Amino acid sequence: MGAFLLRVKTAFVEKNTFRIAYFFALVRSASNFIAQSALSAAVVIFVVLTAIGISTTVWGLTPDDSLRIYAVNVVKTTPFERPFTGYGIYLGKGAVITAAHVIGRLGFLKDPHVLVAGQYLPAKIVKEGSVEQTDVTLLSVDERRLPASLQLRRNPLCKQPPQVGENVIVIDPENTAYTQIMSPLFIAPSLRWRFDTLIRDLVGASGSGVFDAERRCLMGIISRSVPKYEYRQQYGSIIAESVSSAGYFVSASKIADFIPPEFRF
Repeated sequence: MGAFLLRVKTAFVEKNTFRIAYFFALVRSASNFIAQSALSAAVVIFVVLTAIGISTTVWGLTPDDSLRIYAVNVVKTTPFERPFTGYGIYLGKGAVITAAHVIGRLGFLKDPHVLVAGQYLPAKIVKEGSVEQTDVTLLSVDERRLPASLQLRRNPLCKQPPQVGENVIVIDPENTAYTQIMSPLFIAPSLRWRFDTLIRDLVGASGSGVFDAERRCLMGIISRSVPKYEYRQQYGSIIAESVSSAGYFVSASKIADFIPPEFRF
C-alpha cells in the first residue's frame, strides 16, 4: 500500500512539475515578445518622426542632448545694476569661455558667476578679450565643485576650418538649433574680412556654442548678428537687399590662439 501511494505521489509531482515548467516557459516567451515589440515600436516611432521632420527631443531620442552638458549660464553683476545672464561653453579643467561683451570691460568689477551642472559657482577671469579684437573671455571655476561626470569631460576644439554648407548644431542651456555654415559672400563686402565665419540662421545668442554636427567638436561661440543680403538683377544692374541676419561666431582657431595651451583639448 505504501509503495502504491509513493508511486501516485511521484506521478502527481512529475505531472505538476511539467505543468509549472510549461507555465514559466510561456511567461518567458510572452516577456520576450513584449520586449521585442516595445523595441520595434520605439525604432518605428523614431524613423517616422525623423522622416516627417518632427523633433525627436521630446521623445528623448536625440543624440545631441549630450552636447548640452557643456552649455552654461554666465552671470555678471555690475555695481548698481541688475544682474545680467548670458551664455558660455565649458571646455574642461574648470575653464569656461563666453563672448567678451557678455562680461564687458573691467570684468573683475562684475562679480562673474557660472551656472553649470546645477552649481552656481564664482568665476575668476583668466583672460579678457574685446569686441574690437577677439570677442572671447576665458573664465575659470573650481573644478572640484563640479560633478565627477563633468570633471572628467574635455570639450575639444575643431582642428579643421569651417566649410560652407557644413551642418552645425548651436547649443545653449535652453535650446538646440540646427543650421549650416554660410559663405561671407552673402554679407556686405566691407564686413567680409572681419566676419568670415558665419551661420546661415540667427539662432542662439552671445556665448552659445557652435558644434560640428558630425565630429561633435566645438567650432566656435556666437558673437553677434550680421545683416544678410540677397542679390537680384534689375534693369541690368545687380541689386543687394538686406533680407535677414546671419550669425557670426568666433572660430575655434581664434579661440585656440587666445586661450592658454592647457585649455586646448
